[in-house]
Amino acid sequence: MEQEQANKATQEQQEANKQSVLWQRECFQNAQKHLAEKGVMPKSLNEKESRFIAPLVALWKFKAQDGKSYWVITGRLPTDSAPANVSENARDTLRYFSLQWQLKADQIMQTGAGDKTKVDFANLLINRAQGIYELYEKEEMWVNEPS
Repeated sequence: MEQEQANKATQEQQEANKQSVLWQRECFQNAQKHLAEKGVMPKSLNEKESRFIAPLVALWKFKAQDGKSYWVITGRLPTDSAPANVSENARDTLRYFSLQWQLKADQIMQTGAGDKTKVDFANLLINRAQGIYELYEKEEMWVNEPS
């Protein structure tokens, strides 16, 4: 009986790992596509500075073919990017995107308040901005981060 439970637990862990890998791959492809749509051709990924909080958010730090570096945020939120010099690390990058999205949402609400699609998008930005700011504030998630 114990062996059966151990096997089931192992299978469940393998399935969870498989799902995590698939999620990361999808987020990675979305990040590359986003940069390409912005006219930025990724050259390499800085895996050491990239972070994954599956299945919510992934932060990727890319170096482009032009020598510049970029942060890209993907996951269960709008995909967005910023020059790498906006922050020192992944944690501060979450805060950066949170603040940027709040500003974008305010701007949308001021200019497009009559358009339901724009209002819905602004509300999504506000919701996701709050969510990633909460992740930024969780000290226990960042204890192993260099300061």
